[in-house]
Amino acid sequence: MALLITDECINCDVCEPECPNGAITQGEDIYIIDPNKCTECVGHFDTPQCREVCPVDCIPVNPDHVETQEQLHEKFLKLTAGK
Repeated sequence: MALLITDECINCDVCEPECPNGAITQGEDIYIIDPNKCTECVGHFDTPQCREVCPVDCIPVNPDHVETQEQLHEKFLKLTAGK
């Protein structure tokens, strides 16, 4: 499952540098997570790092991008191939 950032985001800038996949970018109003790059940190960390640092708890699972742990690991392998 990819994560998403809700409109409760306060643009504190702490999540973006924590994402090992570069999935978080500054959107027009709040930060956004690219579901094609988000692996919930599978392959990098035990827990999603953006959630660990978020001071307002505004990063739930994106219900439009439900993936299993195996699918997230496959995505991790594709994103890190050649690195």
